[in-house]
Amino acid sequence: MTTQLLSSRLLSIQPSPSIAANALANELRAQGRDIINFTIGEPDFDTPPHIIQAASAAMQQGDTHYTDTRGSLALRQAIVSKLLRDNGLVYDLDEVIAGSGGKHIIYHALAATLNAGDEVIVHAPYWVSYPDIARLNAATPVIIPGDESSGFKLTAQALEQAITPHSKWVILNTPNNPSGAVYSREELLALAEVLRLHPQVLIMSDEIYEHFVYDNACHLSIVNVAPDLKARTLIVNGASKGYAMTGWRLGFAAGPSVLIKAIGKLISQTTTCPSSISQAAAVAAFAGDQTPIAQMREIYAQRRQRMLENLDGIAGLRCASPQGAFYIFANVAGLLGKQSPQGQYMASDTDLANYLLQEANVATVSGEAYGMSPYLRLSFSSPMDVIDEGCRRISAACRTLR
Repeated sequence: MTTQLLSSRLLSIQPSPSIAANALANELRAQGRDIINFTIGEPDFDTPPHIIQAASAAMQQGDTHYTDTRGSLALRQAIVSKLLRDNGLVYDLDEVIAGSGGKHIIYHALAATLNAGDEVIVHAPYWVSYPDIARLNAATPVIIPGDESSGFKLTAQALEQAITPHSKWVILNTPNNPSGAVYSREELLALAEVLRLHPQVLIMSDEIYEHFVYDNACHLSIVNVAPDLKARTLIVNGASKGYAMTGWRLGFAAGPSVLIKAIGKLISQTTTCPSSISQAAAVAAFAGDQTPIAQMREIYAQRRQRMLENLDGIAGLRCASPQGAFYIFANVAGLLGKQSPQGQYMASDTDLANYLLQEANVATVSGEAYGMSPYLRLSFSSPMDVIDEGCRRISAACRTLR
């Protein structure tokens, strides 16, 4: 079989760069290389015990069968309660749905709404999958270039300029992966003012990192500040990041019932429903003890500070302090144009990422993968000693560049 038999839509996209970088780091480790992996986009903590116990109990009790396509009643009730408790948002049961991860929900939401010629507005730096999921659904991703001077955030002026009669979605991600940007009330209000002028545009608010905000930052949904936009906003969230449940594959969405029903129709023809075991675990996550979240957040805050301090003294590298998530998006413009002792020329952030992997055994992800160069994304979801050693290696490797 040749690639000629594959669909043109599939051939138009690349594998997820962040997943590919993590896979390469794991492959090199399997070969015996001492790789420090700063690519990882997941908590390094174990899933809290009470959540595992809930999953075990579900299996023992025979809760191992199909559920409602939208998710079990218990899970949807837990999601509705979580949205009220954590976000101050009121949703009905027919306005929420569970899926096999947040990415699963995003894909089905776009598949349910996009037609050929539609446009999806994405602000850089962006999570790697937004543009390609749009392309897979015959739409055109419209990329708004980011700006470090504005905190890597989408501005109302830039949004207004990007909207056309073909615009179907604008995707907001706060806290942001990879930059850690968290939108303030005033910034969301400004975006809402623009969106009110364009009622044909749907709003996707990806809030998967909501629990991890630092300093004086506060997570808000655009629905909090502009309730009138609720009727065309889809909030995407899940258990993966806040509850250290990436492998459980359990995400959810909250939005207008018409869209939720459409997503459910697609899920009924694809995955049928999320895993019943993961759903039982998610009920315990969303409705049970929330103490582990605060504990993880405090540890991440300490790790963030340590990584910032360690990277601060590296000439040619500049870091803005992230307000949320667990990544540092480091500006590496000062390292481009240099050469390694072996004559390798640093023409791009991708070249630098490859150099650090080969020379320092440290895996990072280039800013190019997130639509914004020259940057590197470094995850601080690793223990302190790993952060210290990884940054020491990066520093040593960068000092050899001339």
